[in-house]
Amino acid sequence: MKVREQRSVKRKLYSVFTFFLIFVLFVLIKLPYYVTYPGDAESLDDMIKIEGGYEDEGDLMLTTIRMGKANVIQYIAAHFNKYQFIFSEKQIRRDWESDRDYDHRQLKIMESSQQMATLVAFQLANEQVEVKNEGVIVAGFIENMPAAKQMKVGDVITQADGNIITEAEQLVDYLKEKKEGDTVRFEIERDGKSLSIDVSVQQFPDTYSEKGEKQYGIGIVGPVTKKSVATKRDVHFDTHNIGGPSAGLMFTLEIYNQLTTEDLTKGYKIAGTGEIFEDGTVGAIGGIEQKLVAADNAGAEVFFAPVAGGNYEDAKHAAADINTKMEVIPVNTVHEAIDYLQSLQPKR
Repeated sequence: MKVREQRSVKRKLYSVFTFFLIFVLFVLIKLPYYVTYPGDAESLDDMIKIEGGYEDEGDLMLTTIRMGKANVIQYIAAHFNKYQFIFSEKQIRRDWESDRDYDHRQLKIMESSQQMATLVAFQLANEQVEVKNEGVIVAGFIENMPAAKQMKVGDVITQADGNIITEAEQLVDYLKEKKEGDTVRFEIERDGKSLSIDVSVQQFPDTYSEKGEKQYGIGIVGPVTKKSVATKRDVHFDTHNIGGPSAGLMFTLEIYNQLTTEDLTKGYKIAGTGEIFEDGTVGAIGGIEQKLVAADNAGAEVFFAPVAGGNYEDAKHAAADINTKMEVIPVNTVHEAIDYLQSLQPKR
């Protein structure tokens, strides 16, 4: 009897151990997929401070999504939640990017978004503002091309062969004239230091050539113009390592609201999303449904959704699906968002 009992106990222990091991593996093993979730809707009052800025009664809020590498359990669970989206690695990261490179690129895009929002808001408020192009930010590389071996993501190119480089289009045009075997001397800024490096010109891989024609370059992907916006009033951002361009519209509204005596919020909690461009146009973003859910969870009463890219239609369908009481407002430009807020009756 004792022998049978001991065997039974051992079988149970083996079963428990096996189940525990499988569970641990399901949690620890990361798949080649990312899962995105509704994030937060965060007040911009503490993220943006303008010297001499006015206070507001309500809140202007940016919305975020959360993203992480999926384990087996998360991957399976995402198939049963309509507001969790699955993406392959190639849909999120470029071929040359590590997770660190991706994060760095998103933070650089966020910096550009802040600069653009400051420029647009100060112009709207008729405040003095100057913009200056200061070079080209290296955003990524083609694998095995010369630039990938000598440059780093985040480097800022300021000169090429002694020619001052101020914007991305200028750099691209200059490199188009180069032939295979040529060498270009670049002046770059890296981590606060100035460096000179020589980078050779090489033929692009066939996948990067158009219509089968041979093309040559150094292998930089997605160069971005570094802009510096100078204002008389100090503008301070603290965005807690949030990346990407999608907070541009809400940044613009918050800065404008702090610059002007009229409180656009009128006591309401106002969320939204959308990239901002120099002419005030609002661009499409990803994950609009998840950001709407985040805004609803935070108790927002108004949600601005870009018309571009079908964002508004997607947001409207999600709003009906979750039965939110939020007003979902379509916007093509920041001017339309301001007009809407100015038309609101103050909350009582």
